[in-house]
Amino acid sequence: MLTHNSRLQFITHFTEKYSYVDSARIALEGGCRWIQLRMKDADASTLEETALIVQKMCKDYGATFIIDDHVSLVKKIKADGVHLGKNDMPITEARRLLGDSFIIGGTVNSLKDVRATLQSATPDYFGCGPYRFTSTKKNLSPILGHEGYRNILQGMEKAGIRIPLVAIGGIGKEDIPELMADGVHGIALSGSILRAKNPVEEMKEINNLLLNS
Repeated sequence: MLTHNSRLQFITHFTEKYSYVDSARIALEGGCRWIQLRMKDADASTLEETALIVQKMCKDYGATFIIDDHVSLVKKIKADGVHLGKNDMPITEARRLLGDSFIIGGTVNSLKDVRATLQSATPDYFGCGPYRFTSTKKNLSPILGHEGYRNILQGMEKAGIRIPLVAIGGIGKEDIPELMADGVHGIALSGSILRAKNPVEEMKEINNLLLNS
């Protein structure tokens, strides 16, 4: 169900300089074709209003549009899918509500998490992290580093688990070649793009880096 676009994912964030919509636009202009709208503390009306704006932008660019957590909103506006954290709605329940035509991703931090998830449901991909400390996420799970990813991927391979694993959490441009060599399917970015001197150019460089890896 995942396309080549899923190798580079952008998770919206905001800064003093950029809004959530700005951040999505930056990623799209830089060549990213997978946007996850993540607005943990927004009220329902603000979230829906923003989601509709970002969804239209994604359609204009031919990008996949994922919403973090809010399954009912995904169904209501017909987003492409949802990403579910460990404390969000169970994947089985989301699949029951959405059916098979929507993408569902799940968060994991260990091989144990992967196995536990698969006991009851099969997501389309795993978002796995954090790679290193990141200020864009509260209640951070244990940091993985390269060894952590390699251990998880080796365990998945031994168990015959073929679900794409996307690395996330404090990843910069310089980390990408080794992470791809570790065997991850793709990379999810957020703050490192918005902190760059020229965020659009930074995203373009990373997109080219992934295309050639």
